[in-house]
Amino acid sequence: MKLLTFQARRFWWKTHSRTLEEVDELDVEDELCEAVVVFLHAEARDADDDRRPAVFKKTLKHVKWLANKRELKAVVLHSFTHLGGEGGEPEFAASFIEELAERLRATGYEVKTTPFGHFCQWSLDVYGESLAKVWKEI
Repeated sequence: MKLLTFQARRFWWKTHSRTLEEVDELDVEDELCEAVVVFLHAEARDADDDRRPAVFKKTLKHVKWLANKRELKAVVLHSFTHLGGEGGEPEFAASFIEELAERLRATGYEVKTTPFGHFCQWSLDVYGESLAKVWKEI
């Protein structure tokens, strides 16, 4: 799992085009302010039964840790398969993101996800300090 995370003043997105044939074409525009934005790249090895629970736990802890550093209670999860490594199956990535969103919601976070299987245009306004931009490999 590779994560590129941001503490953002604002993250706005709009669907541009569908990238996976098996998903419905969507026209979505949304935004979230004062949020942790997570660009998430699920790798093939993350789906292994022996590895998945630890990857999930570490990903969840990282997102919460970064949110707590600025007392942010909102999270955007964005599938971003351009962070390197061997990409996993889309079905795994989609289910991982949904499970992560559900777990974060259960602990009081407002969570939005960008449309899976779509390219999006976006605007990202990130805080300036170093901690506002964190790369994590799990």
